[in-house]
Amino acid sequence: MRPSYLIKPALDESYPEIDYGKGTYLFDKDGKKYLDAASGAVTANIGHGVPEIILAMHEQSKRVSFVYRSQFTSEAAEKLAEKLSDSLPGDLNWSFFVNSGSEATETALKIAIQYWQEKGVKSKTKILSRWVSYHGITLGALSMSGHPGRRARFVPLLEEFPTISPPYCYRCPYQKSAPDCGYLCAKELEGAIKRIGADHIAAFIAEPVIGAAGGAISPPEGYYETIKKICDDNNILFIADEVMTGFGRTGPMLAMEHWNVIPDIVALGKGMGAGYAPIAATVVSDHVMEPILKGSKVIMSGHTLSANPQSCAAALAVLQYLEDNQILNDVESKSVYLKNRLDQVKNKFSFIGDVRGKGLLLGLEFVKLPASKIPFDQSVKLTELVVKTGREHGILLYPAGAGLDGLSGDAVIIAPPLTITKREIDELIALLKTTFIEVYKTLGLPFENGVEE
Repeated sequence: MRPSYLIKPALDESYPEIDYGKGTYLFDKDGKKYLDAASGAVTANIGHGVPEIILAMHEQSKRVSFVYRSQFTSEAAEKLAEKLSDSLPGDLNWSFFVNSGSEATETALKIAIQYWQEKGVKSKTKILSRWVSYHGITLGALSMSGHPGRRARFVPLLEEFPTISPPYCYRCPYQKSAPDCGYLCAKELEGAIKRIGADHIAAFIAEPVIGAAGGAISPPEGYYETIKKICDDNNILFIADEVMTGFGRTGPMLAMEHWNVIPDIVALGKGMGAGYAPIAATVVSDHVMEPILKGSKVIMSGHTLSANPQSCAAALAVLQYLEDNQILNDVESKSVYLKNRLDQVKNKFSFIGDVRGKGLLLGLEFVKLPASKIPFDQSVKLTELVVKTGREHGILLYPAGAGLDGLSGDAVIIAPPLTITKREIDELIALLKTTFIEVYKTLGLPFENGVEE
């Protein structure tokens, strides 16, 4: 074998080499077929190899693939910004295009601070966030992330932005259930604001459904309504990190629409380009842009490939494909079907403690003892075992934290392309069962509840 100088996620791991993708499936160089039950990294929202997207990218490449944003605008970027303005709720109208979700959340941070500066309030420089969260790997985004495992190496360089508990109903720290709990985890934000002082806080950021850090933790109805009111009452902007949830992943264009909440700033990514090109966006409301337009007239951020016309053309084609094929209309019915099938699987495998999430962003949390919700010991590396075994059996799953403390607990995310069919969901479930039976055998766990059907 020829040596590889590619820095891969795990340097001692052997990865299959991809050949091509088609719809919900990927095929490696050996001809092995994989059902992409995770849309890669919850990204390939419309599946692989869609001809309409390939054609749009080809046509754009014949015109121009790169211009620098301080020298030119482009038709693709202008049309994409207009399309987002038309597609998103409220006055979320202004788009700043970047290349990744980390850049999008970090740009949101900068715009929130600049907003207050332009209004003459120089003291508002802090961004509050939650523990059990992940907003990206750049230093600003990582500072906002309540993910101890990913923060550990860089703590001396990071701000202490994570402040409050997540809406983790499966393991409620208050031992209560919504709505009788009074949304105490949301009201922790009030306490944090009083301790720090609203005059020092520019914004609060949250993922509508917690992804990598929490295995699709979805808060109850009423939670974000409470959060938004606290932000408004204290003159604090609300940033929604919709990098994973945006563009129909949970049904509507923005997951925040489930709670009838319109954020002041939104970070988008992943499904925006659906994996066809690297692109993300920070979308800003009119009222946040107003003092900047009247003041400096410059957003202090930018990257060489911001608003890249090739990437913008791909994202525009993805949005058009979603609209032309009415993809979002079917997300809810597919979600119900997949969730019901996963609940059936849960009943057969006692190590599945919780099935949760919204739309086609669903999570499975694994526990050693279901009644007490005790997790497996970290030495077992259960998430890693499940993902690796799944890949061996031809199903791709997304590893995630369980939501405990960012270090212990195991979970995977199941988030297939929004275009998945009912037949493919049935195949997904069959592959999942095969994977779990193999994991049970590897761990020496007894088969229960008629799992060997």
